[in-house]
Amino acid sequence: MNGDWLIRGRDGRLSVYWHTQDAVLCRAEQVPGGPWAAPRRVGGEQKVRTGFALGQGADGYAHLIAWRPTRSGESGLVHSTHFRPLLAALDWLPIGHPNKQGERTGTPAVAVDAEGRAYLFVRNRGKGVHTINQKERGGWNGWHDLKGSKVGEELVAVTAESGLVGVYATNPTGVLRWLQREPGGRPVAADPLAVRIAPGTLSALPTSKEHTTLFFADPEGVLYAWRPDGDPLPLLAAAGPGPVSAVRCVLDGHDCTLLAQRSSSGRVAFAAYPTEQESAGLWWTESGPTLPAGTRVAVAEDAEGRVVAATLTPDGVLRLARQKDEPGLALAAWRTI
Repeated sequence: MNGDWLIRGRDGRLSVYWHTQDAVLCRAEQVPGGPWAAPRRVGGEQKVRTGFALGQGADGYAHLIAWRPTRSGESGLVHSTHFRPLLAALDWLPIGHPNKQGERTGTPAVAVDAEGRAYLFVRNRGKGVHTINQKERGGWNGWHDLKGSKVGEELVAVTAESGLVGVYATNPTGVLRWLQREPGGRPVAADPLAVRIAPGTLSALPTSKEHTTLFFADPEGVLYAWRPDGDPLPLLAAAGPGPVSAVRCVLDGHDCTLLAQRSSSGRVAFAAYPTEQESAGLWWTESGPTLPAGTRVAVAEDAEGRVVAATLTPDGVLRLARQKDEPGLALAAWRTI
């Protein structure tokens, strides 16, 4: 999937989303911090293909985008909204195809602006980027070609603290960027970042009212952080393959950025530093059991402001560890949900 898969709803309940066979499933806390309900299917009985996107607005609503088989050799994009974790999500509704018709073209990405409108981004047949967004009073505007070339499979969509939406893509020359300049406006191209980047390692986190920080690894496995006002900053060697999961949290009274990643040893590795102060240094600390390849890692804050880390194995086993009431990032024992 694309985007955060562990989120906190407007009612404080945590929920997780994942794809299995031909459906997206959701599990949620029955009460904040309490037991978890059984998995439920998202979007009704329609079958969807692997590789969905999840975005969340300031209102706490979750927006999901997926590819649905239409006819032989063709697929179309569909959208569902999940208002509260313990309610059923809306049925999948068709959006269309960036090239009007054809097969799946790439993993979608979705971000939600300050007014609650979803913005969908997806690679098109020519390996550029297309976008489409919700109208203010329901329905969708038309598709728009943002251009770009040789774009990779996955995009990264994010909503800045300002409520403006942006999307990032990788290609052989580095990172391409398209950013909103005003509420409701169409994202426009910004200066690209010329870097050597390992495919599939890009992630983004809003870290202040002015900035969104990008994280990525180079082909040698060094993890970097970058903001538009400076050069990429080397942090440390990536703990393992793929993108890091990142969240801002308060540790010992300080605004910190917490990174998490499945390490090469198979355990979950954590590293934290004061937000936007990479020069303070950081290092990995491993936690929990050894997990199989393909396990996803996510971090979030619960209704009480505690860090919650989650892992989801390829066969759907969910484990959680929650921050204890102790100095620093002390996690309680991992437990299987």
